[in-house]
Amino acid sequence: MLEISGITQIFGGVTALDAVSFSITKGDITGVIGPNGAGKTTLFNIISGIYQQTAGTVLLEGQNVSGFSPERLARLAMVRTFQNIELFGGMTVQENVMVGMHTKSSCGLLACALRMPWSIAEERRIRAGAVKWLEFTGILDLAEHAAASLPFGKGRLLEIARALAVEPRIILMDEPAAGLNSQETLALAQLIKRIRDLGITVVLVEHDMELVMDICDRIVVLNLGRKLAEGTPREIQECHEVIAAYLGDDD
Repeated sequence: MLEISGITQIFGGVTALDAVSFSITKGDITGVIGPNGAGKTTLFNIISGIYQQTAGTVLLEGQNVSGFSPERLARLAMVRTFQNIELFGGMTVQENVMVGMHTKSSCGLLACALRMPWSIAEERRIRAGAVKWLEFTGILDLAEHAAASLPFGKGRLLEIARALAVEPRIILMDEPAAGLNSQETLALAQLIKRIRDLGITVVLVEHDMELVMDICDRIVVLNLGRKLAEGTPREIQECHEVIAAYLGDDD
């Protein structure tokens, strides 16, 4: 589904990522973990088109998408959520999700301004699609609320609903459990599994190890900009190099 090959990122002489390579299998939940400063978010920024890597390639279903903009990647059905929630605070919850469906819109500005019949029909379809994803994420009752008024946990769900509205084949989640309490984290774990059950490939950067070990099929570990280990949750839990990177090595 996604192949990361030799990704290197250098910022002003500092190597943030050093020849990182791994593959994501279609339909899996894959976790990318590592200590602070390991390069996880930098890697996500490269995959999602925010940064242009110094070297290496990103292949999406065999297509080289290195350097593609986030908008172009969305049209190819790859989307991303952020550690710091990015919402349109002045819009309603439903309108935020409707924005996520922009890749499905075919009507131009003039047709919308003149309220042509086909533009009205398309708006109804987009509104119905937004309702579908709000219901899926459990926040349909908040549809008419201003996005800025949402508590943090609900805002996280709205960001996920908006990403799902693109109807992605792969979704990247940057620390989705950040700022959530234990009950919200449990609900998030179930939601991510349900997203996977829709046939959507999930890749997440996360510091909550209990969440990662519970839901991930495979885990990639970064440390100091390099890939330290890769394997199943059990293999990662038993990996001496990973334990040393997180806890230090007494040997």
